[in-house]
Amino acid sequence: MTVDRVPLDVAALRNDVVSSSPEWRRVDVVAETGSTNADLIARAGRGDSIAGTVLIAENQTAGRGRRGRSWSAVPFAQITMSVGVDVAAVPSDAWGLLPLATGVAVVDAVADAGVEAGLKWPNDVLADGGKLAGILAEVAAADQAVVIGVGLNVSLRGDEVGVDGVTSLVDLGVAHPGRQRLVGRILHELGHRVDSWRRAGGVDAGLIAAYRARSLTLGMTVRALLPGDRELVGLARDVDGQGRLVIDTDDGPTTVSAGDIVHLRPAG
Repeated sequence: MTVDRVPLDVAALRNDVVSSSPEWRRVDVVAETGSTNADLIARAGRGDSIAGTVLIAENQTAGRGRRGRSWSAVPFAQITMSVGVDVAAVPSDAWGLLPLATGVAVVDAVADAGVEAGLKWPNDVLADGGKLAGILAEVAAADQAVVIGVGLNVSLRGDEVGVDGVTSLVDLGVAHPGRQRLVGRILHELGHRVDSWRRAGGVDAGLIAAYRARSLTLGMTVRALLPGDRELVGLARDVDGQGRLVIDTDDGPTTVSAGDIVHLRPAG
């Protein structure tokens, strides 16, 4: 399938996003950068307020995943975007819910395009067995903000980046995905989730319920690979109020955070 890969209409996007969601006050689009997450964290380090800032790169050359993994995109084939979220009023033990909220927002946004996706804890959006999007959250301590990065494959093919198991909206049969509309939908959904999370002081039962309903991990027997070649095997039973995964093992329930995990895979 041939898909037009065209730049975003920046002026229209700014108007749409800033006028429709009180969470986002600034939208910047750059032609190319290494990492949008790194750029926002650097802004915070220089003393800039990044809360409510959206940074989108048309081409990202040194994207970062969990545990320092890196990857490069293809111009206009993805949504590569980072946002700064003000977390000053919320206890730090609830910040781990923000990447989960982002996953819910992405799943709900692509549902509007007719794609049924689900969430693999802690940070992957999967559809039809392939990875459709990844999420990375990092703390910008200088600004009491959390930076959340999203990489959503719109027309990107696995052979373009040399990675197996990648899928895209085009691969899933969406003829005209429309990055412009998708960015707006993701930010609308995420703004709503962040607002509810903040109003709840981080104790957001509605968000947890929404995540559980979209989870592909809960109910599966999983193998959690931990640093030092340690592993846990058991039933992924729940996520707790901090976004951590609860695994029922032979030795009893064990709770792990995203920072504890090297890989999480189906057991067997």
